[in-house]
Amino acid sequence: MDRSILANLGGSMLVPSVKELAKESPETIPPRYLRHDLDPPAAAQKEIPVINMANLLQGECDDELKKLDFACKEWGFFQLINHGVSSSLIEKVKTDTKDFLNLPMEEKKKFWQEAGDLQGFGQAFVHSDEQKLDWCDMFYIITSPTYLRKPNLFPNIPLPFRETMEMYAEELRNLALTIIDYLARALGINQEHVRGLFEEGMQSMRMNQYPRCPQPDKVIGLYPHSDAVGLTILLQLNEMEGLQIKKEGMWIPVKPIHGAFVINIGDILEILTNGIYKSVEHRAVVNSEKERLSVGTFLSPRLEAELGPVPSLINPQNPAKFRNVGVADYYRGFYSRKLDSKSYIDVMRIQIEECPQAVSGAC
Repeated sequence: MDRSILANLGGSMLVPSVKELAKESPETIPPRYLRHDLDPPAAAQKEIPVINMANLLQGECDDELKKLDFACKEWGFFQLINHGVSSSLIEKVKTDTKDFLNLPMEEKKKFWQEAGDLQGFGQAFVHSDEQKLDWCDMFYIITSPTYLRKPNLFPNIPLPFRETMEMYAEELRNLALTIIDYLARALGINQEHVRGLFEEGMQSMRMNQYPRCPQPDKVIGLYPHSDAVGLTILLQLNEMEGLQIKKEGMWIPVKPIHGAFVINIGDILEILTNGIYKSVEHRAVVNSEKERLSVGTFLSPRLEAELGPVPSLINPQNPAKFRNVGVADYYRGFYSRKLDSKSYIDVMRIQIEECPQAVSGAC
């Protein structure tokens, strides 16, 4: 397959920097960011599950594996402690990312998105001049495979930040693959099949900067959505809360544990597991006191691969719930839309009327 075709996954319209807007008019919110379609503030005081990676790795995995399986089925989110990524590397990621996100605007312009592209500073999923915007600046970059890296972007990222990101990307790729191995084990499916999809898969990072806002209840940092990817690993860079997940119709704030990663199931894993594991709607809110910073790292299957439910999870009692599609085509469809709840994975669902035999597992 022509790799240049695979590399063209879609793009987004150019938008101004929210941080610069907030500097110029600290008490004014431009109309394009004002929202009238927001859910009420979070109220539920539940805690997402915590998984101890050390217990899994040390062979004390029966109970921990059951906890992991429960978290993925019932929550779609968990915090991971004792994950094995060195604290010194994580602190370096925090420091170097903060420095990069706080570069002067003249320097940032060197790394700004080009029209119709995704990588660089800007926003994603913007497809019209009338579309409402998130109260967030992002820096998005594909780290692997290397042919998807933007040639005039990645090599120009200043040192030591570029080297830090390379080390961090490698550590998180290994961690994500290990988690996926355990998920396959919990489901009783072929680990080699699942690892084969992800081992040479696409990895990307999104660095988020949510500036303080004078009226935080009138904007949204990141609109409610589920992640289109396989697995997301989130690192909080400062102590400000903002991530919220939707469970049983209520928004639940995630209170990050120091040193932990927040992990969530993406749409691709929901499709692969035929709906056994759930991608969950989540959002980012902002505050009036201080900016919030985070880095999300995403792992997805190879772009050349075919995406669909794992065959061993399909039977007459549990027929295929999702259609098969090429991974590259799946992403092109995703990036052509605005971010909106779980609307994209709903497009992938097989409707009963499409296949009357679905109830018998014959489709």
